[in-house]
Amino acid sequence: MIYDLFIKLGLALFLGMLIGVDRQLKNKPLGVKTSMVISVASCLITIVSIESVGRYSVSGHTNMDPMRLAAQIVSGVGFLGAGVILRRGDDVISGLTTASMVWAASGLGIAVGAGFYLEAVTAVLLIILAINLFPSLIKSIGPSSLRERDLAIKIVVDQDKELDHIFKQIKHLDMHVKRVRIKDFDEGYQQVAMILAAPKDRYTTEVYKSLKAIPHIISVEVESR
Repeated sequence: MIYDLFIKLGLALFLGMLIGVDRQLKNKPLGVKTSMVISVASCLITIVSIESVGRYSVSGHTNMDPMRLAAQIVSGVGFLGAGVILRRGDDVISGLTTASMVWAASGLGIAVGAGFYLEAVTAVLLIILAINLFPSLIKSIGPSSLRERDLAIKIVVDQDKELDHIFKQIKHLDMHVKRVRIKDFDEGYQQVAMILAAPKDRYTTEVYKSLKAIPHIISVEVESR
């Protein structure tokens, strides 16, 4: 019993560590420590939930569900996932993948705690492949739009110049405008804020220099995503 407990908790710790390492290598909010704690704690609660049935139930008097506590882990860990979902000022949502990894870490802990070792190991391998390998594979064989990235651009232009001409110049740079917002900036100038779709392999500095070289553009601000 003691060895089985250590095996379960140790395996949960290891699988949680794999999830955390993947996130930490990508500088995401979910780190190694958090992921390991979630996985081990979920495993422990699952073990307690299962073992308490045999220890405290009385035949013919109590009707205990061995997975009752474990069922609450999935909903209880939701507040941790919500904590890593961020909304930026330009209405872009980030952190959804990390939130799903929080949920996955708890699921791995539950699986190990319930004794499904092979299933848990298989799941963590597929999760890591789904995060790292499959997206690159899909982008390489899928439509060209999958090989683009969004850039948040702010430019200041002469107010008396045709903006259509500037947008045509941007199109010639092998980029296209997905969203645009125009407002008067100062007397004689306009500020144009837009989201551009640019090739994935194009450097942000290259985009900055290309936009800066377009006539009548006074200043350029580029933010990569």
